[in-house]
Amino acid sequence: MRLIKKTKINFLAKRKLFYTISSIFVLIGIASIIFGGLELGIDFRGGTELIVRFTSPVDVAPIRSALVKVGLGRSEIKQYGDDRTYLIRTTEQAEGTLIADKIKNALQQSFVSNTFEVLREEKIGPKIGKELRLDAVYAVIWSLLAILLYIAIRFKYQYGLGAVIALVHDVFTTFAFLTIVNKLFNVNFEITQEVIAAFLTLIGVSVNDTVVIFDRIRENIKIHRSLPLLEVMNKSLNETLSRTIITSGTILLVLLVLLFFGGEVLRGFTLTLTFGIITGTYSSIYIASAFVLDFMNASRRTKS
Repeated sequence: MRLIKKTKINFLAKRKLFYTISSIFVLIGIASIIFGGLELGIDFRGGTELIVRFTSPVDVAPIRSALVKVGLGRSEIKQYGDDRTYLIRTTEQAEGTLIADKIKNALQQSFVSNTFEVLREEKIGPKIGKELRLDAVYAVIWSLLAILLYIAIRFKYQYGLGAVIALVHDVFTTFAFLTIVNKLFNVNFEITQEVIAAFLTLIGVSVNDTVVIFDRIRENIKIHRSLPLLEVMNKSLNETLSRTIITSGTILLVLLVLLFFGGEVLRGFTLTLTFGIITGTYSSIYIASAFVLDFMNASRRTKS
């Protein structure tokens, strides 16, 4: 199925402009990691976390007062979506579910007429949290290296470099987007295992689109030997445009449904992957393909 037929868009004519725009977002993403623009979730920090929903609206102050009575006054309390739902987090450590039980008992005693339900309850030890942080970093790094090796073997090493640069771009620009959304809209976004899973999914989906484009470029270079490389690559991008839009569009439709109707638990995963699919499609054209074009042109000038 071809959604769009016979387009003649000069995708790569203004690639330097897109390099500049992408570089700005990548720098924002790097800064958000270095300066803690996004907080680590309980998965990676260790401690106890509860999300509770009250029957009626309630303020932070009485919740804080209830926790002070049981020695947990330094707990982090955040409104979570509406004025009835709150995230309560503490780094206090104890055996079993002792901390979570103390929080629930304190709330039950202080809000007798305003009952609540626990939407989520988690407890992570500090040692496990550290191990999970390292595992998450290793997972992203090894996936990038594996993709570099695969594409370098299937195509040429410059294609592999282009794909990995595009994927690194996708990761950092998605970090930048999440940081901006978190600051502007105060959505209490955090880095959790679900978010890391979204990043790994993003890497897989993005590289799939890139490989399809690279495959068409390789075919057209053999067929149209007399055409300039820029024309061959633009021709390949136009020929795969319909497939790219259909693939990314169907994924986005599912993600948008999850984003609006999936609830708070899936918000981090869907928000990350939704933007990631968009930037992944963009980078396959304006980063990966543009890098390969400039690299091959530079190599030809050097040989001549």
